[in-house]
Amino acid sequence: MKNKKLYIIDDDKLSVKLMSMLIKKNQTCDEVHAFFNAQSALEELEKNSNDNDKLPDGILLDLNMPVMDGWQFLDEFILFPIKKEISIFIVTSSIDPVDIEMAKKHTFLKGYIMKPITAEKLKEMSKMI
Repeated sequence: MKNKKLYIIDDDKLSVKLMSMLIKKNQTCDEVHAFFNAQSALEELEKNSNDNDKLPDGILLDLNMPVMDGWQFLDEFILFPIKKEISIFIVTSSIDPVDIEMAKKHTFLKGYIMKPITAEKLKEMSKMI
């Protein structure tokens, strides 16, 4: 299934570049929007919260970022009155068992994916969006 729009929220520019290239190569979606901090992504989501066409189909979210981490993003995201279902995946290099357990408590998350993203992982995520 090809998705229309995907947000990548990650402060690591190299990770964002590699994920974007892989997504484009595998034609997983039409548009990729990168945010290098979660606060910027929240502002964009809030601005477009009433227009489903401007909202993403999926979000690839890193956990460890300055300004606002992935957990803080999720805490804010669930407060938005967004009617569209947006599939959110944690995409991180964290192998911390605390992070993995915390992700399980966020039942709306679609998955906890370890970096680096591969074509196989991307294909599986795409099926869930």
